[in-house]
Amino acid sequence: MQILTPHVYWAQRHREIYLRVELSDAKNLDISLQENTLQFKAQGHGAKGDNEYEFSLEFLEPVRPEVSHKSTQRQVDIKIRKQEERWWDRLTLQEKKPLFLAPDFDRWLDESDAEMELQAKEEKINRISVESRVRKDPYLGLKKGYLFMYNLVQFLGFSWIFVNMTVRLFILGQDSFYDTFHTVADMMYFCQMMAVVEVINPLLGLVKTGFFPAMIQVAGRNVILFVIFGSLEEMQNRPVVFFVFYLWSTIEIFRYPFYMLACIDTEWKLLTWLRYSIWIPLYPLGVVYSPLGTFFPISMHLKMMI
Repeated sequence: MQILTPHVYWAQRHREIYLRVELSDAKNLDISLQENTLQFKAQGHGAKGDNEYEFSLEFLEPVRPEVSHKSTQRQVDIKIRKQEERWWDRLTLQEKKPLFLAPDFDRWLDESDAEMELQAKEEKINRISVESRVRKDPYLGLKKGYLFMYNLVQFLGFSWIFVNMTVRLFILGQDSFYDTFHTVADMMYFCQMMAVVEVINPLLGLVKTGFFPAMIQVAGRNVILFVIFGSLEEMQNRPVVFFVFYLWSTIEIFRYPFYMLACIDTEWKLLTWLRYSIWIPLYPLGVVYSPLGTFFPISMHLKMMI
């Protein structure tokens, strides 16, 4: 009686051998691995119709005795682990390839690709191992929640200032320049007192920004707000107050939402672009108006003394 053999396609990795047996609706599977030789026998529909098919393969190098297989309606998949993790030059011990055996090009990788795949797997395992050893901060969620709420409060405060000044500008025109301080000073006081937290956060390690840049910005603004605008009544009706407050609020309505999203590891590209691009036109204005807010009242005070 003629022995029928199915078409068998094979592929390999450094650790495993994969066999795909072209036998649909396979049943009565008998698959064993003895003395480094795989024995296969099953009933199914192959190249010669519905018959019994069988084959044997003696592998080039030692393999582990365990064989895993899965039968589907179209094929039988077999996986065998190599004894040593290395690349084989061929599958079988005999140099002449059996006629029923062919490479599985759908799954085939050359040695360099397989090495890259193995390296990627090892890197993933090492990364997971390192991450598991790194001690996670138990208060990380609390810190992020605190920073998110702080930035949200500041955003709402400066947004109120910005919207209030914008609406008054459209309604009153230039007349709104002269009573800006009396209209929004309370909210600006609140926001700038809250901004002192930005000097403390770097000291506590809550943020990665530097201590000195934050201190310079907060101290500079608070000197202008509390010492110059707040204590000198003759300055409170000057247009410079409007421009300084409008400049500060315009910057902050983009800066604080950017920090809010950073707290939840989210990036909005448009906001990121605005956050870093808005400095281009606003920084020169700050260079102009901040000194005006500082030196103009000093010169006025000196004239009064003379």
